[in-house]
Amino acid sequence: MSKAATAPGSTFDAAQRELMAVAIAVSQGCEDCIVYHVAGAKRHGATEQGLIEALEVAVEMGGGPSVMYGAKALEAFKAL
Repeated sequence: MSKAATAPGSTFDAAQRELMAVAIAVSQGCEDCIVYHVAGAKRHGATEQGLIEALEVAVEMGGGPSVMYGAKALEAFKAL
């Protein structure tokens, strides 16, 4: 299921799909999911700016706790 969810489609490429997964993981507070999908997003060519834009949506939808998990996602991206 994970491969199908993050495979390129006709509208979103693989990096964009991974960034959506990062945003959901951040809003849900799943640290392992954040690291997994940040790595996937970066592997598929996502930029730091793209991640930041996805995190903006995650924080909007997830509130205060997403700020903390969003910081972890950005930290993971920079470490990879």
